[in-house]
Amino acid sequence: MAISDDRRTPLRKDARRNRETLITAAREVCAERGVGAPLDEIARRAGVGNATLYRHFAGRAELIEAVFRDSLTPLLRAAEEARAHPDPWAGLTAYMDRVFTLLAADRGANDLMTAGIQGVPTVDALHEGHRHTLDVLLRRAQQQAAVRADIGVEDLLFLLTALGRAVPAVPDTWRRYLALLLDALRPGAAHPLPAPPPGPGRFGAALRQSGPAPRTGTGPDRPTR
Repeated sequence: MAISDDRRTPLRKDARRNRETLITAAREVCAERGVGAPLDEIARRAGVGNATLYRHFAGRAELIEAVFRDSLTPLLRAAEEARAHPDPWAGLTAYMDRVFTLLAADRGANDLMTAGIQGVPTVDALHEGHRHTLDVLLRRAQQQAAVRADIGVEDLLFLLTALGRAVPAVPDTWRRYLALLLDALRPGAAHPLPAPPPGPGRFGAALRQSGPAPRTGTGPDRPTR
């Protein structure tokens, strides 16, 4: 899944340096505190004024795009590798390990994967690729009887997101809970489920309603002057 390019007019050397410094600072702050971290703090970390930040980024959405456009490329590549794996179960487990390793290391990436953030092309591409990868691997694994037949991709998205939101609280033991979740997908662990699977679109709607997602527009997200 392609990620959008930055088509900006070339910047002067000092302006380009300020922009790169802001992106580096934003990446550090988001990794520590999530993508809802105050823009003022990002400007302070970069050693520039708030007005300088706003001259480079019209709002939080634009800043998130600049920060994560390149850093999420390895995850998109991991999805491609998982889909190409000859063993769908091995591809699924390897992909999940890559995803959760990132979620445990980077609070900002965790927000992007587990919250209903809209209006950021990189995030849209990430979610689309993530869903497509899970759908392909799940169907293939079910065809080989490696995964129970009574679950769909929406089930898997709900489960993975719930665990992903908890990862920051259990950074040293998330592998245990991911292993338990994966075991539950196996046919040998299957028991009749008490309700039908959620329909298409329910996962996206649930993300948007599951709690306060960082705003990505302008207005209150502008740094104070």
